[in-house]
Amino acid sequence: MKWTFFPLNKMITDDLMQVIQAFFDCEELISSENHTLKSDDVLAAMRPKLELLGYSVEKSKAAIDKVRVPVMYGENGIAELTFEVDAYSEARRTVIEIEAGRAVTNYQFLKDFYEACCMANTEYLCIAVRQTYRNNPDYQRVCDFFKSLYVSNRLVIPLKGILIIGY
Repeated sequence: MKWTFFPLNKMITDDLMQVIQAFFDCEELISSENHTLKSDDVLAAMRPKLELLGYSVEKSKAAIDKVRVPVMYGENGIAELTFEVDAYSEARRTVIEIEAGRAVTNYQFLKDFYEACCMANTEYLCIAVRQTYRNNPDYQRVCDFFKSLYVSNRLVIPLKGILIIGY
């Protein structure tokens, strides 16, 4: 397991350290060095730990089991636009997305980032990716992307922090 918290000049929160610990607790089950699990399988292994931390966690692909975070509200305060996430804690204002093969290949991590930036009541994003996928260093590539994004200082990022976990 590896992790990096952005921006690099800020200390990680205790809440996010608990998320990291949950991943370490499940390392034998999910490690990409020993397994080639799909993201849904990693999420299923992580679900009990994340729920203990107070996260709502997607249970299946059925509509009733999805976790939706509001983006935009309309008349009478009803959410008009929501994005689906793997896990969310309103109290912690944190979204967790777990990716596998599509993380870098299809730039899924960028979609996760964009959506989290749009979500109401969201301050932190955690993206978990395989350390290596098909001999490609996915974790390092995602970290390099966010490092360059923060170093360039060309965009205003509306999140207080982004945690990248390499499982």
